[in-house]
Amino acid sequence: SESIQGIKKGVHVFTVYTYSIAGLLLISFTVFAQNIVAAIAHRKQSRYIPGKVSEELSHDSFVFRSHRTFHNSLENIHQFTLPALLCIFLGASTSILAALVWIYALSRIIHMGLYYAIATEKNPSPR
Repeated sequence: SESIQGIKKGVHVFTVYTYSIAGLLLISFTVFAQNIVAAIAHRKQSRYIPGKVSEELSHDSFVFRSHRTFHNSLENIHQFTLPALLCIFLGASTSILAALVWIYALSRIIHMGLYYAIATEKNPSPR
């Protein structure tokens, strides 16, 4: 029947794009982890207002850097994941898409690590 054929097509797409989907899941997990890190850093302050980062904080503060890293990921995730999903639905090359997804995922993790570790007022955007 047609519904069984539709299910088989869906399973086939998942199987063919396994590496791309795994990379997209890593990107989502990274953003989720950044959210947890930012929330914990924020809560560990002696004085804090839930949902608001103090305007007195700057790049020298891990609270500021973790919050900014999380929000930077939120701003950028849609600009990559939506076209990647569109490529899956349109049948793009599996190997090229997987490579692009994993390069992006690993780049975001490296960006996060560098920004957490070495961003300062003097060097706010490590390059």
